[in-house]
Amino acid sequence: MLNVFRRKPQAATIDALYGAIVARARTPVFYLSHGVADTVNGRLDLIMLHLALVFERLSQGDAAARTVGQAVFDRFLQDMDDHLREEGVSDLKVPKDMKRVGAAFFGRHRAYISALKTGDREGLRGALRRNVFLDQDAAGLDGMVAYVEAAAQALQQQDIAGIAAGRIDWPDPAGRM
Repeated sequence: MLNVFRRKPQAATIDALYGAIVARARTPVFYLSHGVADTVNGRLDLIMLHLALVFERLSQGDAAARTVGQAVFDRFLQDMDDHLREEGVSDLKVPKDMKRVGAAFFGRHRAYISALKTGDREGLRGALRRNVFLDQDAAGLDGMVAYVEAAAQALQQQDIAGIAAGRIDWPDPAGRM
């Protein structure tokens, strides 16, 4: 008998990996020291930033790692869908809002990863200012740039299978100020 309510075997791993991304995005130092707005949009942008870094690293792996990357992205979308519905967004409006969330993620991913791959620190700075700081000159912007560069480098140095298994060793964001 097929159990349609059975969770996928890797669901716990995906939940752990997504949880690590969300937990990192909620680290108080981003809001208290780096000047990211402690708002729904500020927290969402930090989730998308960390998701973009992990998604990119997993996309460099084998098919299993790429599958995990897609599953984590899908988990993010489910989380956003759930939040929209909890906020009372109508069933007719949720798909439009979800398209905007997906477009926002991929736009940010493209900007962050392109700047990181080419070593374009000013491009990364501009993308972070535009997205995370909403075009405001925040005192913590340079610290965020240094943190994102360090996080991308740290992920590159970590075993991709470990990341795919839900283990991420993030750098200290307080040390990047």
